Amino acid sequence: MVFCGPERRVLPVSLPSPLAAAPVDAVGVGIVPFVAVCVACGVLAAVVMDVPMARQAEGFTPAYVAASVLARSQPDTVEFAAAFAVHHVAGAAAGLLYAVVYSAAVGSVPDGVAVGGVAAVPHAVATLVVAGFIYGFFAHLVLPRRGRRIYEERSTAVRGQWLRSVVVFGVTVALAVPAVTSVL
Repeated sequence: MVFCGPERRVLPVSLPSPLAAAPVDAVGVGIVPFVAVCVACGVLAAVVMDVPMARQAEGFTPAYVAASVLARSQPDTVEFAAAFAVHHVAGAAAGLLYAVVYSAAVGSVPDGVAVGGVAAVPHAVATLVVAGFIYGFFAHLVLPRRGRRIYEERSTAVRGQWLRSVVVFGVTVALAVPAVTSVL
């Protein structure tokens, strides 16, 4: 799709690959700036997500478990700084995943109206897919396999608190991507 004119209409464009289908500005802003915006929005969403995580008893447990996977250690031996860093890098990776899913969705689902600088339907699809993936990947793959003791003792609490935190992440991405892309 291409943004053009002062009213920022969304026009369909046939491009050879899903990644090439990302928003391209009439003045030459292309895939690289779009991906950079998505990655930055993913990091922002991870930062905003820190608030509910910090307020919940099991809030940062997913970050500790994820860091323990990378460090090949037990979650209770991971330092907070490492868990915090892994959490924010995962936010950047989720932003990149958003860009890929959005780009694929642009060619697969109707665009609908533009919301900020993105098409509404692909944006909603990408946001829901990424938030669902983040929750499902951690809660049903990483936690049971890596956080065994945590999983056995507190899995319901960890999953519930992680779900609430992921909702905050998804809402932040849902608001940030259109807002930032609208000023590109």
